[in-house]
Amino acid sequence: MSLPEPHPVEDREMSDLDLLIRVLPDHIRDALAERSDLTGLLEVVIDLGRLPEARFANDAAPLGDREVTEADISHITGRVGEFGEDNRAGIERTLHRISAIRNRSGRVVGLTLRVGRAVFGTIRIIEDLILTEKSTLLLGRPGVGKTTMLREVARVLADSARKRVVIVDTSNEIAGDGDIPHPSIGGARRMQVGRPAYQHAVMIEAVENHMPQVIVIDEIGTELEATAARTIAERGVQLVATAHGNTLENLARNPTLSDLIGGIQTVTLGDKEARRRRTQKTVLERRAPPTFDVLVEIQNWNTIAVHDDVASVVDRMLRGVQVAPEIRTLDEHGNVSRNRPTGLATGGPAGRRTERFETLAEANVDHSSTAGAGAGVESDGGLDQSAVSRPTHIMPYGVNKGRLQQVVASSGLAIEIVEDIRSADLLLTTKNYYRRRTAALRSAEQQGKPVYVLRRNTLSQIEQFIKAIARQNGRSQQSTAVISALSEAEQAVQSVRTGDQDEIELTPQGAYVRHLQHAIAEKYGLSSTSTGRDPRRKVVIYR
Repeated sequence: MSLPEPHPVEDREMSDLDLLIRVLPDHIRDALAERSDLTGLLEVVIDLGRLPEARFANDAAPLGDREVTEADISHITGRVGEFGEDNRAGIERTLHRISAIRNRSGRVVGLTLRVGRAVFGTIRIIEDLILTEKSTLLLGRPGVGKTTMLREVARVLADSARKRVVIVDTSNEIAGDGDIPHPSIGGARRMQVGRPAYQHAVMIEAVENHMPQVIVIDEIGTELEATAARTIAERGVQLVATAHGNTLENLARNPTLSDLIGGIQTVTLGDKEARRRRTQKTVLERRAPPTFDVLVEIQNWNTIAVHDDVASVVDRMLRGVQVAPEIRTLDEHGNVSRNRPTGLATGGPAGRRTERFETLAEANVDHSSTAGAGAGVESDGGLDQSAVSRPTHIMPYGVNKGRLQQVVASSGLAIEIVEDIRSADLLLTTKNYYRRRTAALRSAEQQGKPVYVLRRNTLSQIEQFIKAIARQNGRSQQSTAVISALSEAEQAVQSVRTGDQDEIELTPQGAYVRHLQHAIAEKYGLSSTSTGRDPRRKVVIYR
């Protein structure tokens, strides 16, 4: 099937901000008009007896010096649409959302006027996924841009890909208030939902009555809606939706919504199967095919994490394998860069090898800091035969550099301190800095560099870290025979994956090397078992 060309739309924004400002009382409107940064306005907060407030991404400011009165609230509620059961209203033919706070008797005592914007061009970062006709689920914290991206998806699929798109618009979040949808959705059709509790019924109605090729849904949040989504997907209709949760792990732990990724059930294995898998007899498994083929975690406006094969990812996650999603970033010129942090992702009782140090917390267990420790394994899963001789390059971030240099000098180890993450083998930081999730830390993770976290920025903690690195480097002094054994496992995995052979027996090895060979098979989603008796015991890799 040939795919349509990516939509050549320029980045632009449609906010209709003046229509939102018009509903405010004069004294609030005048104070707001004095600001020069209204392009970054997120919302205006009105609470009875308090100063009105304008909120921006990283700031909030009072609007004037007059407290809000009941007359101010009545002024606003009389100029917006009717409030529904979800206490939300809008302004006709705009994307703005007005949410009410009521007292115990039902009277409105507070309002949040959230600015709705249609930002064209936001789909670029996921456009290739959407145009493959795969059902896609968007996750992310509130305010990160899920609905904005969903709106753009509907427009591009309707106008550029020429598909029949129906939006199930529960609170008029996607297509705006009123009976005429906002132009930002293009040629997509919109079905309004009378009450939030009826969203699942309208989803089914859309399929049965209007023959859509794509259904767009904002905020799947109940079991009935999750079941309706599965029904729609089983009818061959592409779904693009958002759901409550930030990550795939959040969704898997949510008993209400885990069905979106196939559901999770407890299975009791027979003795033979448990031995073959080298696991306990009671394990977790995916219950059914996932409703969504692709899952996108929206981290911020310009960064997302993509799980492009949900079924495989969930299966590996339930086996204890650390799965690295593809990280995509959108630069200021509209170019999309892609990185997949890699490393030997190990799992299961025999496959997991996570070093724990007394003073060292490992922040990224899916990176090479824990994976295959001692095997000389590169982040791409290949073998780094130079690892036995080259120095370890450490970039300190928030760590006392003088103390680190002092400890390195006294250790006599082949360790070099560098200033650039691109030339570093690992990044060393403190717990306080790691919690801030700064650009430097995100850059390290996107480049697949392991991040080590000290609990405290003290000399003794740094000494413990260097000792841990020394132990790890000591384990890395592997013989040629070990390197050859791991290379043999890599080659066997490739042969089984390409279908050249269904099953390959490796040469006999000791227990530690067999452990690493099992981990290599696990990384690529293959099965493995050990047969024979020592010293002739060997690993068998198969599908």
